[in-house]
Amino acid sequence: MEEAREHTSNRTLARELALKLLYVTDLSKPEQIAQQLRDVLEVEHQAHPVAELAQDMARGVGDTRDELDEAIQAVAVNWQVSRMPVIDRAILRMGVYELLYMHDVPPKVTINEAVELAKKFSTEKSGSFVNGVLDKIYQTRCPEKV
Repeated sequence: MEEAREHTSNRTLARELALKLLYVTDLSKPEQIAQQLRDVLEVEHQAHPVAELAQDMARGVGDTRDELDEAIQAVAVNWQVSRMPVIDRAILRMGVYELLYMHDVPPKVTINEAVELAKKFSTEKSGSFVNGVLDKIYQTRCPEKV
């Protein structure tokens, strides 16, 4: 039980760190990204497994960003991904990445964690927005999991 709780908390911490990495990546000029990421990792002082998972998640989101944005755009009625608040966009990209590529994470956990990140780092309305978008993607893109 303790090991499962530690794993969950490590994953939660990794999501928070990955969110910070994605946020910095979205706001930085291309030539500044590598240094900005190093700075975030240095400031955060996370344990190696947390930092490694966060970097893997951020890298995965970056590598599949166009696909993730297409999935978000397909269900985000009256919203353009490019016009979404940076933090909400990063949370959505990370959530969609988990739903589509991280099959070891239960979809409901992914959605719940994304909603909690939105509540913690964005506005109160962001939580319900993130929930709605991720739930639609879950229902339409992950039928084997529903």
